[in-house]
Amino acid sequence: MNANELQRYPLYAMVKHDPDVAAYINEQNNSMKALHYTEHSFAHVGVVSERTWQILTTLGVDDHTVDLALTAAILHDIGNIVNRTDHSLTGAMMAFQILNRMQVPAKDIAPIICAIGNHDEGTGVPVSTISAALILADKSDVRRSRVQEPDKAKFDIHDRVNWSVTDSSLVINEEHTEVSLNLMLDTHYAEIGEYFEIFMNRMLLCKRAAEFLKLHFHLIINDQQLI
Repeated sequence: MNANELQRYPLYAMVKHDPDVAAYINEQNNSMKALHYTEHSFAHVGVVSERTWQILTTLGVDDHTVDLALTAAILHDIGNIVNRTDHSLTGAMMAFQILNRMQVPAKDIAPIICAIGNHDEGTGVPVSTISAALILADKSDVRRSRVQEPDKAKFDIHDRVNWSVTDSSLVINEEHTEVSLNLMLDTHYAEIGEYFEIFMNRMLLCKRAAEFLKLHFHLIINDQQLI
């Protein structure tokens, strides 16, 4: 998204530049780092926002819906500041308070908090276009720069798998019938089987989200289609 495109999404722009939102995003990632989780801060929010925008604009979704989806993307992980467990639900409640303070209409708050509350693979279900796009954008963000542990000797399986991913892209084909998560994985750090060990539930949720959008989901690792 360039500056001109961002002008089309006023709610997203307002939330993105809100100092309270920035504080919550920063502090929740401090909690994630303390728990030895991968990065959930501004870089992750940026990737999720960009991919949410990519999915919905490619599919021809109207600007207002995209604006709501981008707002959900930037707020989706703030619940981690309360606790990692059920963070999607606490995040939805926090998002309600933030948006209500900004006097956002209930008809716009409702789909945003619905998407946030349904983005986690433990409890989430793709119940709307916004939630389906958020799921695909969030669960496809696997990359080396998400690793927050500086000492490779202390890497756990999540660190190894994320560190092993040297390239990642989410692509919808020209016919708008398929969406593919394309990964290049350096098997020196993690085997393909380890990716499935920790991310299988996420990939199954991506499959369901794609189906909601009338797309077929594919996972391609090292040029081999695995789903």
